[in-house]
This record gives sequence, structure tokens and C-alpha cells, in this order.
Amino acid sequence: MQNKYLLKCIPLHVFLWATFIPFFASAQGGSTAQISLNDLSAFKSPSANWSIAGSVMADFVKPNTITKKDGSGILVSIPGKGKNEDIFTNMEHGDIDLSVDFMMPKESNSGIYLQGRYEIQLLDSWGKQALTSGDLGAVYERWDESRPAGQFGFDGVAPRINVSRAPGLWQNIRILFQAPKFDASGKKIANARVVKIILNGVVIIENAELQAPTRGSAFANEAATGPLRLQGDHGAVAFKNFKYNTTVNSSQVDGSRNVWDENDKPVTVDVKGEPVVFRSFVDIPGKRVTHSVSVGLLHNISFGYDLENGAIYNIWKGAFLDASPMWLSRGDGNANPIGSVIHLNDKPALASIHSDTQAWPDTLATGVYRAKGYELDEAGLPTFKYIFDGISINDKTTSDDGKMLTRKISVDGPAPKDLFTRVADAHDITDLGNGLFSIDDFTYYVQFEKSDKPVLRASAKGKELLLPIKNTDKGTSVQYSLIW
Repeated sequence: MQNKYLLKCIPLHVFLWATFIPFFASAQGGSTAQISLNDLSAFKSPSANWSIAGSVMADFVKPNTITKKDGSGILVSIPGKGKNEDIFTNMEHGDIDLSVDFMMPKESNSGIYLQGRYEIQLLDSWGKQALTSGDLGAVYERWDESRPAGQFGFDGVAPRINVSRAPGLWQNIRILFQAPKFDASGKKIANARVVKIILNGVVIIENAELQAPTRGSAFANEAATGPLRLQGDHGAVAFKNFKYNTTVNSSQVDGSRNVWDENDKPVTVDVKGEPVVFRSFVDIPGKRVTHSVSVGLLHNISFGYDLENGAIYNIWKGAFLDASPMWLSRGDGNANPIGSVIHLNDKPALASIHSDTQAWPDTLATGVYRAKGYELDEAGLPTFKYIFDGISINDKTTSDDGKMLTRKISVDGPAPKDLFTRVADAHDITDLGNGLFSIDDFTYYVQFEKSDKPVLRASAKGKELLLPIKNTDKGTSVQYSLIW
């Protein structure tokens, strides 16, 4: 059981692949442009499966199902019984640093073809463990039927970690691409190259050389420029916020440094075979959590827990922690999540709410909350324990397969009247039915059990979702899942 810190020094090129990289942070010069989605005029002869919408909802449960509402700003493909085709931009590009948000329903399949030739795969790969060149964010394979049977597909590049989000959630992909280069006679002198692919803030592919177009290329030849092509004949998909820059430098791949000063080695905390529980400070927007416990579970899923108030304040997928600030030089006690992080809130997990107009407290009165530490079960999973207003609370979060986190809060003995846990506080919360709620315009979901009756109400931020903790014949507990 890993109840000690697991520390490992690793090369920077490995360390950085799971670090968030802001769009254009590394671009050197060039101008930023955006593809307008007020109408379809930015595209060449779009087929009937393509349209512009103001909002969309891609189904979490029903395969390949998207619904839309009128408006602008979102490009949607809903394949139907008629002719379904890919769509091409009027804009043509050579080198490109492209960022786009996309949404896919369950089991959907699409793709982004750079220059209409080199496909970056879009697929519902949520929770998949063994990734291939057919999964989300991959460089799709080339195809040659003159090769031996079973080897027609080749040269694809699979993502090195799965940070795909659940069906129906907005995701972001950023692609840094260098076009093939030709001399004055038209002879190719340099292959195309994917410098980086960054999915939901995590580098999943780096420095992939493309010998030739991938399978399904719109053009038989290679060229210095070509249009963006979006696949629309395989499955339903939506896109928004197309932004691009035409300056891409191969030095943006940071894998050259192998010699380190002893005080400059990055330090990570890894999860290997069983959960890891790690105490540190953690900086989040607006504050430092000084009594944080970061919990790394199997299948690259983690959460941060505040021992001062019982809040789960962030969740993420990808690698676990960068503890370099704790251990390098004099150190400051801080460790940072590595991966695709969703920030929740760091307010008290429980409160007594006696009326619809009573606001959720930012802090609790002295003595109301008393942390009692945590216990590890046989699998190494912690149950956090605390006293709230004189009653004993057990708080345990688990994940079976890395797709979601399931949190169970139980009370030893009867609960006081009007005791609630706040499950979400966001700008927008939408009830999708059957106990499923979308948080902040499909950033993540909350799933309740069918028997629960959550309370959706206005808050200072926008909306909040409360779950009453009721006494029953089977004991006093509540359970919900965070899905992303």
C-alpha cells in the first residue's frame, strides 16, 4: 500500500507533456485569426448535413444523437438519410497552430484533416484504456492494400494518455502542424510534421513526422497549402471557437535538454498500481489550499480534497502531481495537478440550510467543523472523517474505471434537520433528466441516484445544486457521481 510519498525525477520532455499549455503561448509572431461561424460562408459548398446553430446538446446516452437550437457560433454536422459529406474551409493553410472546441455524442466519429490530407481523429474514446491510432486526438493511419493482409493500415500515431471527456461535453484540441516543404522545382524536401497535439490542456502527441497523407485524404498529392476539412459523414459532431495562427516553430517540442543542474530536476508524484494520498499546499484560482490532500486513483483520475472544510475542490485526468515547488531549492510546500483539470469550489461541503433564501456559507463558525483525518481501506482508498455540528461524517470517493468519481457522504447516527451537501456551484446548471445535470455549459456532469431529490436554486455565482441528507431506515447517506 502506497502510504508514503512516491517521488521520481524525470526528464523535462516527459514532464511537460502533461502540462497545460495556453493557446499561442509558444507562438513566435504571426497573426491570430478566427473562422466565422455566423453562417456557412467560410466553407465551400456545404452539404445538407452541415448547419450553424446557437446551442447544441450531444447525447450522453443515445449513440450518435445531437439536437440543436437556432442561432450562430456553432458549426454542426448531423448526418441524415440524404447525402452526407465532409466540409472544406475557403481558407487554405500551410503551417498552422489551430485551436477548436468540439462536442460529440456517444459512439460518434469525426476528424480534422489538415490541408485536407492528414487526419487528426475525433472519436468518443471516453474511458478507454488501450489507445490506438483510431482514438481521439490520434494521427490516423495511412493505408496501402498492397501490403500483407492485416497490415494495410500503418504509420498511425496513438495518444500517449487518455484525457478524453465524456460524450456530450465540450472539449478542446490544439494542433501545431508544419506543412511539407518543396524546392523551386516542386520536389518535396521536408515531410509534414505534427509538432504537438494538445487535448483538453494535455500534450498527447509530440514530434510526429508524416511521410504521406493519411487514409481518406481528399487529394492524391501533397502540397504546400490546403484547406481544413472536417469529417461529417461518419457521425454527429459540433465545433466552435476556431482560432489559428500561421507561425509554428519546431523548437516548440521541448525534448532536447538531458543534462540538469542538481537543483533544477523536476519532481513528480506518480500513481503506480494503487492509490496515492499526498499532503501539500495547492494553489487554485484565488487562493492557496493549505490543508490539501491530493488523491491519485488508478486509471489516471484524481481529485483534491480540503481537510479544512470537506470540499472536493478540483478533479482531473492525466498524470498526478508536479511536486517540484515543494522540493526544488528552498521549496514552498506547493504541489500542482498535472493533467486536464476542472476546478470546482473550495467552500464547505456541508451546511444547515433552513430556508430557500438562506445563502450557502463561505466559511463555517468556529468549532462547527473539526477534521479527524482519514483512514485507508485495503485497496488504499481514503475515507475522510470529520465532525460537523456534533455529528460524525465519513466521506469516501471512488472510481471503478477512470471514467467518473463517485462520492458517498454518510453520517454516524441520525442527521440534523435541513442538512445539505452542495454538489455544484456554477454559472449555469441544466437538468437533463434521469438525475443527470450539466454543469457550466457541458463542462462536466453530475449524476444522482433515481431516488434522490436534488435542489437546483439561484446562487451568487449563478446556480447551485444541493442534495439533502435525509435519515432513512437504511441509514443516513448520500451519493453522487462527477462525470467528465
